[in-house]
Amino acid sequence: MNTASSAVAASLVKWHLMVAARDFAGLPELLHADACFRSPMALKPYHSAQAVALILGTVVSVFEDFVYGREFAAPDGLNIVLEFSARIGDKQLKGIDMIRFDEQGRIVDFEVMIRPFNSLQTLGDAMGRRLGNILPAYKTGQSVT
Repeated sequence: MNTASSAVAASLVKWHLMVAARDFAGLPELLHADACFRSPMALKPYHSAQAVALILGTVVSVFEDFVYGREFAAPDGLNIVLEFSARIGDKQLKGIDMIRFDEQGRIVDFEVMIRPFNSLQTLGDAMGRRLGNILPAYKTGQSVT
């Protein structure tokens, strides 16, 4: 295992521990400063570690019964796909997190895809109520305080 693969593996262990504990306080240390979040609801990505931490820290309060299933890694060791299932109220969903890491094991790109559509709509509504007035500024790359 090369150094980059070791760093990514260590970051994945930390990520899974945060998800299991539903506590993302340690997430900023796993994020590259210019990290990008690609939402299943929005065409344009959200930029900055601050945006990624805000979005992921909020979605943990929306999802119920969240669990990861399969994990896939690209040959380069820097790109990982995590399959998940969860619930929002009475809506079941399946999805994937496509995560790209740098060689130091920091997340540089986090893209989410979710199905079915009605569950995605429910997620979008819940996230919109929590972050709808904050997130647009992150699409322009501005820092929000």
